[in-house]
Amino acid sequence: MAVRHRLIERSVEDVWAVLADGTRYGDWVVGTAGSRPREGDWPQVGSSIAYEVRLGPWSASGSTVVRRCEPPGVLELEADGGWLGTARIAVEVRPWGDNALVIVDEHPLRGPAGTLHNTTADALIQLRHRSMLARLAHLVESNPKHAHESARSRSSASR
Repeated sequence: MAVRHRLIERSVEDVWAVLADGTRYGDWVVGTAGSRPREGDWPQVGSSIAYEVRLGPWSASGSTVVRRCEPPGVLELEADGGWLGTARIAVEVRPWGDNALVIVDEHPLRGPAGTLHNTTADALIQLRHRSMLARLAHLVESNPKHAHESARSRSSASR
């Protein structure tokens, strides 16, 4: 099992605002591009997004469905890699003082990736997580603090 963590110098709510925006999935998840809604209202349980998976010149369609959601701290996903199978990706966001500690836990769930899972695969997932958490931190930390609150205020005012 590949577990990795990173301290993000913003609030739990600021991190959750990025995680809860399905259109930003491709911005922080390594290997994905162009995320868009597929079914339901992300990140409600059962909702899903679609995206393109790119590895060099190779590309394929992918999708991810929400299996568990407890805002603003827990988001568990099942990513479908087509013929490779699926993976469980659990993201936990914990308060750490005024900041957020983000913990990602991923492992193959179904298909050949699950059957052939080994320590080498875990090492590759660790490298992917390092980059993924750096991307997430950059997205969150490059926004003004508590940007989610001003976006919510603008949304409420327009109603």
